[in-house]
Amino acid sequence: MTRDYTPLPRWKGGHWMTLYAWGNPRHFPTLPRATPRFFDVAPGTRVLAHCHWQERPWEHPTIILLHGLESSSDAHYVRGISDKGFAAGFNTVRLNQRNCGGTEALSDSLYHSGLTHDPLTVMRELIDVDGLTSFAVVGYSLGGNLTLKLAGDFGANPPKELCAVCAVSPTMDLADCVDALERPSNRIYQRHFVRNLKKRMRRKIRAFPEKFSGKALPGIRTIREFDDAYTAPFHGFDGASDYYHRASAMRVIDKITVPALIISAADDPFVPPTPFQDPAVLQNPHVTVALTRHGGHCGFVEARSGMYDGYWAEREIVEFLVRHCRR
Repeated sequence: MTRDYTPLPRWKGGHWMTLYAWGNPRHFPTLPRATPRFFDVAPGTRVLAHCHWQERPWEHPTIILLHGLESSSDAHYVRGISDKGFAAGFNTVRLNQRNCGGTEALSDSLYHSGLTHDPLTVMRELIDVDGLTSFAVVGYSLGGNLTLKLAGDFGANPPKELCAVCAVSPTMDLADCVDALERPSNRIYQRHFVRNLKKRMRRKIRAFPEKFSGKALPGIRTIREFDDAYTAPFHGFDGASDYYHRASAMRVIDKITVPALIISAADDPFVPPTPFQDPAVLQNPHVTVALTRHGGHCGFVEARSGMYDGYWAEREIVEFLVRHCRR
């Protein structure tokens, strides 16, 4: 069970909490320097992770961390989970999705919201090469959808090494989230994501001019238009709508059989609360849902207390994993 969340009064509203969490600088002086590591996840495709290893890594459980849309392994919430997880005795692997974290030249492909192949390949390498035996996967926003879809795809036969998964503000019904982003009240987020998608695509074109074209970029104003022009056709989907349907964790949420924690807020500007109240979620005995009244998108900041920095979702996740992951 999670503890009650009490938002900072000044930043209580969904938009305010979202923007506060995005813009508030954070520092982690006790988190050791990360070790960069590259993983070859497909022909012509390499991803970069930043890893924090305990002194004897094989004796500790490992958290694989997945960031959100157009973010990176350096996102404050990824580093926040790493800091709390490492202090609790976990190894942490902050994984960049394809092309993220300045890695456009390492991959001749694109990422998408349901591409579970990459974190699964990373986990398998850490099992086979490093001898690690206990894993949790934690994702925020788009990374939360990936996390839940990964667990759901396993169904009744998850690998014995996977002990738990956690998702914060997961976009597990992609169509609903894209619809919400297109509301006038969410223009600031839509513009932010689209601007970054287009910038990254231009860098991708410079790295692989023979494979990608920028002809469609000037006319793109929404995430849906970007996915119709680039994401969906590259990965073989029949347009954005087909992509959103097939890549959404909602299609497999009822099949999850490992302990799963979902944290989201009813006032999230662009992740509607409806999916978290669906019978497929609530009737799955392996899934714990903490749907708070406030918290915004990937926010959940409350008052500090002693050594606790006030990032409620991060604390709840690490305590959930401590209960479910063996050393």
